[in-house]
Amino acid sequence: MRVLLIGGTRFIGRAILHELAGAGHDVLVVHRGEHEPEGLGAAPHLHANRKDLPRHAAEIASFGPEAVIDACAMTMADAHAALAALPRGVRLVLLSSMDVYRAFGSIWAREETDALPLDESAPVRERPLPDPGTKLAGWDFAWAEYDKVPIEREYLARGALVLRLPVVFGEHDYLVREEPVLRRLRAGRRRIPIGAGNLLFTRGYVGDVAAASRLALTAGRPGQVYNVGESRTASIGLWMRQTAAAAGSAIELVRVPDEALPPDLRLSGTFSQHILVDSSKARAELGFREIDPAETLRRSVAWHVAHPPEGGSADFAADDAALAAHG
Repeated sequence: MRVLLIGGTRFIGRAILHELAGAGHDVLVVHRGEHEPEGLGAAPHLHANRKDLPRHAAEIASFGPEAVIDACAMTMADAHAALAALPRGVRLVLLSSMDVYRAFGSIWAREETDALPLDESAPVRERPLPDPGTKLAGWDFAWAEYDKVPIEREYLARGALVLRLPVVFGEHDYLVREEPVLRRLRAGRRRIPIGAGNLLFTRGYVGDVAAASRLALTAGRPGQVYNVGESRTASIGLWMRQTAAAAGSAIELVRVPDEALPPDLRLSGTFSQHILVDSSKARAELGFREIDPAETLRRSVAWHVAHPPEGGSADFAADDAALAAHG
């Protein structure tokens, strides 16, 4: 199949590109040209800013895509630009997020609004996300511009199949989900302050997300939404211990009040609302299956241990203060 992949050089897009190439698909990767990492393979690239995609409609049409995976529609402007550039009749797959659910906003509002697990019929947010002026990590725009809820509507109106992704971890993750634990292990620290550590936040390995994206090209129903995530979810506290174990270490989690938590450990506080999603529809209709979770965490941790982020903080004053006062 000839597949147009919009955003295929960073993390999730990169994994999708490898998955598609491994399955024998012909892929044209569309991206800005700002990231040309090694190991992407031999797929041709079309360099274009999202807002300029309509100007490249002829080039896209000449490739003759049978399917399109949009891995980075982050704003309504992104959605409008892509949909204006794409030929009619192609199979559309949009990567969205479980942050569309009302429960996601409830976490930050410290409310409890939704029973679990969340399937695709669960209520979506009607309120904007918190801190609208804060920029999204790894992107050059703020929360105020980001909202997957109306983006999904635009794509569904074109008959797209929507994959709602969980918290994605794995190799090449520029957010380094495991870093709150790994940076402390690198510094030789084994006692870590933690709150209740009870938050349940469905995760998904990047390779599993890539496989689901490939499956969506031929399986599933256009115009439908599918949750994609792990079948069992560890709490934040258990995930921290599992991360340390995967790195070959043990940690002691020391309970402290939420207000004493260092900024990068605030998700280990006390929460009443959780984001636990049900992916049974994707399993039944797409044939989605995840790799063994212990193995995927081992892979991810091993990669990030070997590739620590540049400029990581070695300041643990907040840890020391919390442990001294409450440990």
